[in-house]
Amino acid sequence: MKVTVFGIGYVGLVQGAVLAEVGHDVVCIDIDANKVERLKQGHIPIYEPGLETLVKENHAAGRLNFTTDAAAGVKHGEVQFIAVGTPPDEDGSADLKYVLAVAETIAQHMEGHQIIIDKSTVPVGTADKVSARIKQVLTARNREDLGFDVVSNPEFLKEGSAVADCMRPDRIVIGTNSSNAEDTMRELYAPFNRNHEKIIVMDVRSAELTKYAANCMLATKISFMNEMANLAEMLGADIEMVRQGIGSDPRIGYQFLYAGVGYGGSCFPKDVQALIRTADSIDFDAKVLKAVENRNNEQKSVLFKKIAKHFDGDLNSKTFALWGLSFKPNTDDMREAPSRVLMEALWEAGAKVQAFDPEAMEETQRIYNDQDNLTLCGTKESALKGADALIIVTEWQEFKAPDFDSIIKQLKYPLIFDGRNLFEQKRMTKKGIIYHSIGR
Repeated sequence: MKVTVFGIGYVGLVQGAVLAEVGHDVVCIDIDANKVERLKQGHIPIYEPGLETLVKENHAAGRLNFTTDAAAGVKHGEVQFIAVGTPPDEDGSADLKYVLAVAETIAQHMEGHQIIIDKSTVPVGTADKVSARIKQVLTARNREDLGFDVVSNPEFLKEGSAVADCMRPDRIVIGTNSSNAEDTMRELYAPFNRNHEKIIVMDVRSAELTKYAANCMLATKISFMNEMANLAEMLGADIEMVRQGIGSDPRIGYQFLYAGVGYGGSCFPKDVQALIRTADSIDFDAKVLKAVENRNNEQKSVLFKKIAKHFDGDLNSKTFALWGLSFKPNTDDMREAPSRVLMEALWEAGAKVQAFDPEAMEETQRIYNDQDNLTLCGTKESALKGADALIIVTEWQEFKAPDFDSIIKQLKYPLIFDGRNLFEQKRMTKKGIIYHSIGR
């Protein structure tokens, strides 16, 4: 099938590459000419395991192409994906200007029946707005005879495993009331639906809400566990033991039960906030979602408070080794990362940071280019040299079994602040390490 994807961001690039991998003929459109040219040369703008190989191989095979020519893209595709960003507006609601701009572009260039697929994370009612914008343009063109269907097809990708999630989805949600659009979508996703039935068809508004509900449910689990961690610490309990105790209940499960320093990234913070604003717009008080957001915002400061308490509030001229900058492992994404809240608080208190991350160094340099109290180090070992303590913020694999003797030797004090509970307390005590973690 011929497929067009508008937007070569995280979702659009992964979705386009995976569709090309199974044999579809995919054209990706973006207004950023530099990004398009770099992709043609094999330069991938994001770090995602497996994505670079997928893009290069399918581009070389001619199944995946990149262009800024929107008219050619509309002409090419039997289906048109809208996969552009929906950044938070000033009030926290999702900004649909890019989505609606693409809808207008498609309407300006379409010459036959089109199936337009909302892949972007969008509020309930967006499909109606997309349809209205397309009708408006078609009327201006005197082409009301041209038919179209707007389908909601939310993505459920996790950064760090997005390619695998896209290749082996656990569900494919299709929001449409059109039998023609449903048949086309089933044909499009047939290669991913062979093992067992994964396609769930529903009305458009339910599909739009499903995406937000899924992310907000996961964010809720994280904030709940962080609240339990804070409570456990005050009561003298161990949140890691609690996690195992409740995770063994199949009704709860182990996923997203790890206490830490809060969630970040491009999805959870934005989507929780956007759904709160949607609820506000219809005078519904989303008490649970507001509590999830508030707990997460507070949790990002927990590690700093532990550090300040240990040093009796005097952090001036202290130097801290920081392991982990991205909001989670296997990505270079720094959006809403807990590391940013921590570093900025440390700088405000007069401290210096020597940081290392396997993938997010370039992004950190871009964000904090003029920060004198930040030193980006080439290895996790070099970040330790002369530091007063080690802080762990992101649970990268290479941080989970370090050389503790070397850590002790490099640091001024045998002191670790662990925001991800990577190590056993008894082992740290045996090593002579002063160990502060979350909820223990």
